[in-house]
Amino acid sequence: MSEQAKQSSSWTMLLDYGPLIVFFVAYKLAGSGLQGSLVATLAFMVAVIISIAVGLLVVKRVSPMVWISTALILGFGAITLYLRDPKFIQMKPTFIYLGFAAMLGGGLLRGKALLKWLFGPVFPGLTEEGWRKLSLNWALFFLALAVANEVMRATLTFETWLTIKVWGVTVVSLVFAVANMPMLLRHGLDPERKAESIAETPVE
Repeated sequence: MSEQAKQSSSWTMLLDYGPLIVFFVAYKLAGSGLQGSLVATLAFMVAVIISIAVGLLVVKRVSPMVWISTALILGFGAITLYLRDPKFIQMKPTFIYLGFAAMLGGGLLRGKALLKWLFGPVFPGLTEEGWRKLSLNWALFFLALAVANEVMRATLTFETWLTIKVWGVTVVSLVFAVANMPMLLRHGLDPERKAESIAETPVE
């Protein structure tokens, strides 16, 4: 991988995962509880806006998935702040996961691998069969994450939910992305772009 590609991957990782880290740190610094969740939500909203701006300036592109995720973060964040109820920002991942699962699944039913539209430049050389398999894998994974998020939201405190959301789900998503690598390589993915492909792991 070229030095420029490495820098692009590093920036992508920072811009994707940075807002989640800001969310977690803001909650801890604000003293937890309701006040902490509201401060963290506001910080999260500001962080995603900054992330979009930096992405456009530095990386020169922002994936459609990130645009959709940002819109939902701002929407559910605004409701959370207005009603002073953190359950709405907790529900946001469920809507994102279900939305992406439905979009990818619906595309496959129509014979289209929509993940190619979302991540095309990141997976050079990938065959149509590879795109279909990758879309199905991520659709099922998003569906599982939606169920898991609702279970956590219903059974855990906000602080525990946030900790698992930021650290646990992020790690699981990265592991899932790595697990897809052998399949992608068998279906034409350029081996030199493996690290960049993992850096583009969908998060929200």
